[in-house]
Amino acid sequence: MTTSSGVVEGLADWIAPSRTAVLIIDIQVDFAAPDGALAPYVDMAAVQPAVAAAERLVDAARTAGTPVVFVGLFTTPETDSTTWKERMRRRGGDPDNESALCRAGWPGSAFYGPQPLEGERVVRKTRYSGFVGTDLDARLKALGVDTLVVAGLTTECCVDSTVRDAFNLDYHVFVAADACAAYEADIHAASLKVMELNSAILTDTAKIAAAWSA
Repeated sequence: MTTSSGVVEGLADWIAPSRTAVLIIDIQVDFAAPDGALAPYVDMAAVQPAVAAAERLVDAARTAGTPVVFVGLFTTPETDSTTWKERMRRRGGDPDNESALCRAGWPGSAFYGPQPLEGERVVRKTRYSGFVGTDLDARLKALGVDTLVVAGLTTECCVDSTVRDAFNLDYHVFVAADACAAYEADIHAASLKVMELNSAILTDTAKIAAAWSA
């Protein structure tokens, strides 16, 4: 996926560490690891390049002094709403089994690939968007942040949902396209195109790192 026209010019100012935070969305065992809960159903190999790119992005952010916020799905039986489960049932699934992704305290909810360091912010969510039912917006405002660089899994679901909400909350949003992934390449590409049209500027990890080191 190509980057938005003009994204290189001015990027260093647009994503200056003093105004920017990196959001790492849902890169967790159940969604990314070869032995994660989704591994029997999807191609986990498809997301590994994005996991590696997200690790490079996090390293670059830390070097530049840009805050990193890890956003993860941490569910419990109590957070599995009736609507959430009924949608699965109507699609022919088993809600008692399918709802058990990233159970809080279970191995599948652990972060995979880039890991939060001691003192780094971790936001625990129970829905697709990192802003729904969490204090993410308050934490970002406390940092003085008005710009986000977003990466994670999956492009069409929790990344897209978080990006849309961030834009509606008046954040400037940049998506590190190579540090996001879906389990199917066409879905990933289509989701990036929709975000570029509506709510974000697309760039990549190398350009972000270069902007921070300029």
